[in-house]
Amino acid sequence: MASLFDDINRFLEERLEEYLRANPHLELQALEEQLREQEEETLQLLARLQHQEKDLQSRILETAQEVQLWHGRVAKARSKGREDLAEPAAAREAALLRQGNQLWGQMSAVRQQADQSRELFRQVQARRKDVAERAAQAKATTAAATPGWSSPGPGSDPNDPLEQSFRRWELEDELNELKKKL
Repeated sequence: MASLFDDINRFLEERLEEYLRANPHLELQALEEQLREQEEETLQLLARLQHQEKDLQSRILETAQEVQLWHGRVAKARSKGREDLAEPAAAREAALLRQGNQLWGQMSAVRQQADQSRELFRQVQARRKDVAERAAQAKATTAAATPGWSSPGPGSDPNDPLEQSFRRWELEDELNELKKKL
């Protein structure tokens, strides 16, 4: 039974691949959509990283103010000869300095991630633009080579979300029809 399903699945995948090879602009449109989604995900990641960075900056500032407070307390206790207070205050100051260094390290890592994400975003944008141009070329080539092929009407924007939704739906519909025929 599993073999029958595997055979049918393989057959359908082969027909889909043939269909996409015959209509390369559709494959490029799908790739363009994937790249658009990756752009959105990268922008969301950047927003999260910026929020983390601001949070860490705030925590670093608070820690620095506490270090300053305890540093003053250590100095005051020592000047008044209160070593019983100066030593624990110095230990608190040292712990806060370590905490501040850890926060600084975390913020540096977040900044590095943000820089990498910005670079990834630029690369994805460039790749998407390239794919969009190739899709337009492939579509024009297919339209010129295929009798009866109609290009989108005037004012039809390939980046329009509604247009993309309809194209995706129409492709799925055509694939379902193809499956039914098989």
